[in-house]
Amino acid sequence: MHWFPPTRAVTVGAPQGEGDTSAVEPTEPAGEAVAGLDEALAAVDAFDQTLVAGLLRPHPAQAAQLAEVARAVAGTPLVTRVAEAAEKAAAGAAGEDHFVALAAARSALLGSVHDALTVRVEETSGRSRSVETIPAPAAQQPPNLPRCPERAWQAPPLAAARSWLCDLARAGWQGIDHELVSGAAQIVSAMLPDPALRRLATLLDGFAAELAASCPGATLERIPVRRWADLWSRGMLLTLPGACDVPLAGTVTGRLLPLGVDLQEHATAVQAQVHAVFEPADGATPRLLRAGVSVPKPDTVVEAGLWQLLRPHMSLLAAVGEGRSIQLSDMPVTAEGDLVWSDEHAHPGEPADAFATARVALPTATDATTAPLDRHPTRIAVPVFLEGYAVEKGDGALTFTVAGQPFAVDTDRIPTAGPLTPEAVAASGACIGLLRWDAGAYRIQPLAVEATVRKKAVAVHAGGWAGGTADKAGVKAEKAATAAVAVLRERAGRLLRK
Repeated sequence: MHWFPPTRAVTVGAPQGEGDTSAVEPTEPAGEAVAGLDEALAAVDAFDQTLVAGLLRPHPAQAAQLAEVARAVAGTPLVTRVAEAAEKAAAGAAGEDHFVALAAARSALLGSVHDALTVRVEETSGRSRSVETIPAPAAQQPPNLPRCPERAWQAPPLAAARSWLCDLARAGWQGIDHELVSGAAQIVSAMLPDPALRRLATLLDGFAAELAASCPGATLERIPVRRWADLWSRGMLLTLPGACDVPLAGTVTGRLLPLGVDLQEHATAVQAQVHAVFEPADGATPRLLRAGVSVPKPDTVVEAGLWQLLRPHMSLLAAVGEGRSIQLSDMPVTAEGDLVWSDEHAHPGEPADAFATARVALPTATDATTAPLDRHPTRIAVPVFLEGYAVEKGDGALTFTVAGQPFAVDTDRIPTAGPLTPEAVAASGACIGLLRWDAGAYRIQPLAVEATVRKKAVAVHAGGWAGGTADKAGVKAEKAATAAVAVLRERAGRLLRK
């Protein structure tokens, strides 16, 4: 699905220091600021502000902000096209190709931020990033890897999506209304039957749902400026030829050792992404891989009910819940390290403790590469293992201090669809987590924690209920969710019979 995770996005009317990356003091793991980061983010913020009032009738301040974006990409191959696009947009005469150029410039700036932060993360984790390209299989891509249709620029659904996104940019977030936002519904419906277009369809569906919930824009006191600009620019780029193609893939054979599950929920969709260490059968260097499953969902299915939507689509979730490894045989994998999951290529393995994997196998594994279009700070999610830290509490926030270095703990990302809680994190002595960068600071998203209870190590996992559970709280939540899902299915069946 590649949905953007929730971010502490820049907001209009937010209190000082809340959501504004320029007002947040960065917390750098290596103790030094990243050169050029503030300047790149300032240029991104300048463009994002132009989308607040819209570019139908730009005022002088917006023209200056657009010029700042053009200056930020000076000396790059984008300079000529972006300068022209900024000039046209400042005059209120921007066309589709101009908006695409501006979206590309914004993406390039955030890509440079991503690259600089990734280097710092590598220094912190002590692991290197894989530089090897995955060999393409002898035949063409596996048939379950979607590709954009030929003549993608002219494809009616993509052209319609691009036109709708351009209308949003002209109206601005303060100018959105239900009539404008509802234009996405027909576009999404046309895209969903085509697997090659579902990635963009999912993004547009969720984006439109957020906008619809905020209509009319003229009455908004707070606007998630950075987040909506993220979704807008990504949507624009995904309408380009080849942008929605899955990178060429190879296959892998060996043992997969799960570390934890990152559950990302939206009102219209949910995604479970399993982070794991892969040990190749040929004895090559272990590497980090991901396996994800995404499904649409009604907004009434929440908490433990999410697993009922996800389980039928991936046997890996059952293995994670049971604490087992997976034996892979010629499993397709993308160049980014995402497994294109197929149960035909996977078999349950021996029991595998995630914390043993984190202590022994994780330090020697290489990190996955990142596709050019996915170079964005919010996509940084590097598995790390912390142990022997001091826990500090204050104003509802948690901080892990390791060897004198503080790491903020992002308890807001802990899903309610599992047994892991902020209290369990605060009482822990070891943590498997994802190192992220959000709102100007590095943060740890806990995937699992380990604590000593009665002289015995006890582990709690965020995805502990993925394959089912005998836990009383989990069983109770499952029963409530089962009833909700049954009612929805029965209603859907009646509608289809009519």
